[in-house]
Amino acid sequence: MSQMLAYRIHAFGGPEVFKPESVVIPDPSGAQVLIRVLTAGVNPVDAKTRGGKYPMIGDKDLPYILGRDVAGVVERVGDQALPWKAGDEVIAFVGQGDGAFAEYVIVDAKAIARRPESVDWVHAGAIPLAALTAWQGLFDHGTLESGQRVLIHGASGGVGLFAVQFAKQVGADVFATASGEGVALLREMGADHAIDYTSEKFEDVAKDIDLVFDLVGGETQQRSWDVIKPGGVLVSTLGEPSQEEAAKRDIRAMRFLAEPDGQQLATICTLVDEGDLVVKVVGTYPFDAAPDALAAVEDGHARGKVVIKVAM
Repeated sequence: MSQMLAYRIHAFGGPEVFKPESVVIPDPSGAQVLIRVLTAGVNPVDAKTRGGKYPMIGDKDLPYILGRDVAGVVERVGDQALPWKAGDEVIAFVGQGDGAFAEYVIVDAKAIARRPESVDWVHAGAIPLAALTAWQGLFDHGTLESGQRVLIHGASGGVGLFAVQFAKQVGADVFATASGEGVALLREMGADHAIDYTSEKFEDVAKDIDLVFDLVGGETQQRSWDVIKPGGVLVSTLGEPSQEEAAKRDIRAMRFLAEPDGQQLATICTLVDEGDLVVKVVGTYPFDAAPDALAAVEDGHARGKVVIKVAM
């Protein structure tokens, strides 16, 4: 059977468990699509998964190939994987199966979108998980609408930069937190109120907020209750918000995990091609430096996306 190179973990732990090895190229069946990986975006969830801190992946899933984002070319398809065919140029959020830090990856047909034609493969690989997380957090869970006030915490990261742009596009008044150079970047991306959390309290600037999109968790989430107006929403990608606190304040609150969605991804790709969405890449790494790419994201301060060039 044909082999491929993949970065796989056999146990949870630090950087030492993240190693390349030769594994069998998977064969697609049913609605599955086999994609030849050209680039793969790196996300904080990859480091969490490696460390055993991501609840969806446990001991039963080991050994496990990391990597949630893929941009590449369809190699083979299952017999129910319409409309995809060999040679199609695509991107996808892989979901919970074996990931894209490999030369090939299996993805469900419904998770795939045609890659935007206006950006290169590196930028295409930076889109799926971060953009879908921002989209679903703001609209599916946060029900953000024109004229509302949204506060985005940790807004200079991969998800946050997409969230700022999406929120502006629907006509929201956007408050966003970052530090240092990230503040200028938020203004560049369209934030109405860019808050440097190292020198000012967001509570002093953001008031009567309809939606807090929390990409930080912890103390930042706790302090956010006081700025949300009754009837507002707190949506987090990290810690589960207190339902007791939410009920007391007449606030809807939740933690969510992004879901693969090819239709939403196609809409996002259209925004990219129409020039309405900027994809910010801050670092690229060759495939043999995948551990360095993961380390660059693990510290939590990347201002944009890090991408691995798997076959470029």
